[in-house]
Amino acid sequence: MTKNVVERIDDLVKIKTILVSVSDKSGLGTFIPGLLGINPDITILSTGGTYSKIQEILGADAQENLKQVSDYTGQPETQGGLVKTLDFKIYLGLLTETYNPAHQDDLKRTHALPIDMVVVNLYPFTQTIAKENVTVENARGNIDIGGPTMIRAAAKNYIRVASVVDPKSYDGILQLLKTKDGALGIEDRYLLASKAFEHTAQYDRAIADYLAGLSEKDVQSCYKTGE
Repeated sequence: MTKNVVERIDDLVKIKTILVSVSDKSGLGTFIPGLLGINPDITILSTGGTYSKIQEILGADAQENLKQVSDYTGQPETQGGLVKTLDFKIYLGLLTETYNPAHQDDLKRTHALPIDMVVVNLYPFTQTIAKENVTVENARGNIDIGGPTMIRAAAKNYIRVASVVDPKSYDGILQLLKTKDGALGIEDRYLLASKAFEHTAQYDRAIADYLAGLSEKDVQSCYKTGE
């Protein structure tokens, strides 16, 4: 295999480890139990409010399948959730390739899991700036960093990883998994990647347009500058 050129992949990849971090938690109540109904041994990595929601959904069964990202990485979330998923073990798990021996050695060295599916949607930036009297600081606080990074990493590596960004697609994904013994095919992952990059492109476009429309006065009105 030439460096950085993949020549061999698996068509079907069984979903064994998923990372879930969503702003819009609709649909999780059926999606998460549905995934476990197909494969009871799935490991679910999650963060913050999403972790709490999945814990509520699964009840006593949560301890068997659900793990905090901070426990997995060994790094606690920073104040206010500023940094939760931007960690080497997470991106190693997203970007590694099955038939690259060096990647597999890295997984073993760091005790990292290959992540097969990312379920992520983003901070509600467009909803925030649509509110009356929203401040520039309110808008800035709703610019998601970790979410787009995970989506892009998973979508880039669609040869192995499924990137799920839309709660409306949950039912269709469950149906595919049921018909393929808990796996998704390369065409499934490719279509999800295309949708994922469209999702992040629209998100970034909204942020760029908003910032371009601000005046210097708008920006300065939110902050006190140092002496």
